[in-house]
Amino acid sequence: MSACKRLLYIVKHRGIWPSIWRRNVTTWSPVGAAFNAKPHRRLELFEKNGLFGVPELSSPAGFEVTTKRALKDTRELVDKVCSSPPGAVTVETFDQLSDGLCKVADLADFVKVAHPDPSFREAAEKTCIEIGTVVEKLNTNVDLCRSLKNLLDNKEVLAQLDPETRKVAELFMFDFAISGIHLDEKLRKEAVKLHVKLLDLNNEFLMGSHLPNRIAKSAIPEHIHCHFATEGSFIQIGGLHAESSNDLVREVAYRIFLYPNSDLMECLEELLKCRNKLAKLVGYESYAHRALQGTMQSHQPLILNLFPYRTAIDFEMIKDMKTKLNPHNAELMPWDPPYFSGVLYNIEPSLYSPYFSLGSCMEGLNSLFTQLYGVSIMSEHPSAGEVWNDDVRKLAVVHETEGLLGYIYCDFFHRANKPHQDCHFTIRGGRQCQESGQYQLPLVVLMLSLPHPTKSAPTLLTPSMMENLFHEMGHAMHSMLGRTRYQHTTGTRCATDFAEVPSILMEYFATDYRVVNQFARHYQTGQIFYSALDQMYHGKPQNRSTTDILKDMQQKFYGLPYTPNTAWQLRFSHLIGYGAKYYSYLMSRAVASMVWKQCFVQDPLNRDMGERYRREMLAHGGGKEPMLMVEGMSRFFHVKIICSIDFVGRPALCSNSHSSLLATV
Repeated sequence: MSACKRLLYIVKHRGIWPSIWRRNVTTWSPVGAAFNAKPHRRLELFEKNGLFGVPELSSPAGFEVTTKRALKDTRELVDKVCSSPPGAVTVETFDQLSDGLCKVADLADFVKVAHPDPSFREAAEKTCIEIGTVVEKLNTNVDLCRSLKNLLDNKEVLAQLDPETRKVAELFMFDFAISGIHLDEKLRKEAVKLHVKLLDLNNEFLMGSHLPNRIAKSAIPEHIHCHFATEGSFIQIGGLHAESSNDLVREVAYRIFLYPNSDLMECLEELLKCRNKLAKLVGYESYAHRALQGTMQSHQPLILNLFPYRTAIDFEMIKDMKTKLNPHNAELMPWDPPYFSGVLYNIEPSLYSPYFSLGSCMEGLNSLFTQLYGVSIMSEHPSAGEVWNDDVRKLAVVHETEGLLGYIYCDFFHRANKPHQDCHFTIRGGRQCQESGQYQLPLVVLMLSLPHPTKSAPTLLTPSMMENLFHEMGHAMHSMLGRTRYQHTTGTRCATDFAEVPSILMEYFATDYRVVNQFARHYQTGQIFYSALDQMYHGKPQNRSTTDILKDMQQKFYGLPYTPNTAWQLRFSHLIGYGAKYYSYLMSRAVASMVWKQCFVQDPLNRDMGERYRREMLAHGGGKEPMLMVEGMSRFFHVKIICSIDFVGRPALCSNSHSSLLATV
């Protein structure tokens, strides 16, 4: 069932929601008030502390300082691990080495795409390249690998390690293996060169995929100019305007935003060639075969076989709705489904919007987490210089007995030059610091692109906005509730096709449990198309362009015609972080479906189930095999786990992701 239909039920039966959804604005809790109020510019009367509380990052020059310090610490830790006898200290030092680089690189990775100041973005990008280059060299460092191999080959010492430590040691060795540690020196250097080249190509494609396209004002009808941003004599189009009720606005946005960019097309072609060359060099049939190692679905041909061909019924209801509303132009076009699926159930925004302000949704999340996990989210005032924009909110995540678990920075509102993409960034992973005896608290950022509140009203969410908010908060809580010993496996640093399970499960909680009983077909059709396209791009090289592959996959898996002179693949930014792994959303949806139906559908606020879910699935991060976590959750219900994905919405059961030695770098 779609978000819209579930929402219609809620509107008709408002009494089933907790009273927090019906409060007057004068009774908001602190967390609700923080998100419903307009932001006020902070007066920085005192010395700035720096981004995320890092003192050096009060200016762009601080990135060079933190980078040099991290590289100095890296050299010392490499010497330490290579000269120490094998034991638990080997793994602890590896993790400390990984943590030191990731804390700098992950923070920079976020700043380079999200900071409004170009000088900060440029400094962060330089840090990403510099740290990334060092990481790739470490991934092929023979002496470093030998120190770990000595541990894993020593059965007596290995038997003394706890399961989590052994698992982390194996993951580090796996990272060496897929990086080409087994090659001779000449080929190892070639692998490093390819990795470094890919860092540049990944960054170029990622940044380019978010840039707006522009067109002369005179080229489009004047009466729709007001729907787009203007720059002199040009119209700037930075998105698809998918929720616009104006057919022409949607069509113009689609055609212009997706118009092919020759430089970006060349970048994508080169990126795919380099990925394939790297995979072949280190011994894999294709990049997809390499990328799928260590996931729940480790065989690329099997992934392709799981994708069903589209059926004509996928778009029937949407087409009927368009025919009803616009009988003179009833043909369903690629820019139509998002809008008409939204109006399919005739939900009038004025009916639901007062109940779904951003503040009320945040209160709903707070109430949910309190009842499931004994966790509260509390609004805090950030220090001067700690955040990158005045509208960023800081949340402390506090457990009723365990105390402070970590911090979530909420960058929720649209601004110029900010990517139009909802995502979760790990800034700092949780770990037990052997050097201090303290637990390093995780820091994460949730980035959305919501409209700002006005003087007369808070930000009001559409059904899709609300589900996206719950989805990303699922990632955040995965990071907060895990208490792994090692940051290499903290929170979302796990198999990619398992990492989406907690976030997709949260989508079920976004609406009332009594009406959540099936998926919307048109929603999953899109994911199948994206997943199949991703697999084809990263499989065996084909003698045709990425656009020709797109046309073929769109015909087979989507059902609407390709629009000439468009290149949707150039906006598919998931090709970078989810290359050959976009199917993970489908796999995770199957697992989340099982967890919801078996554990929460009868009572989504059941504390015992919440604690069990945390204990079996959230607490381990990547430190336990995904199948074992799923089996641990399902064993309580005597559910048989099978490896299958149900793409049409029936119950399905199935069995920051380690891309390098240093996990998320």
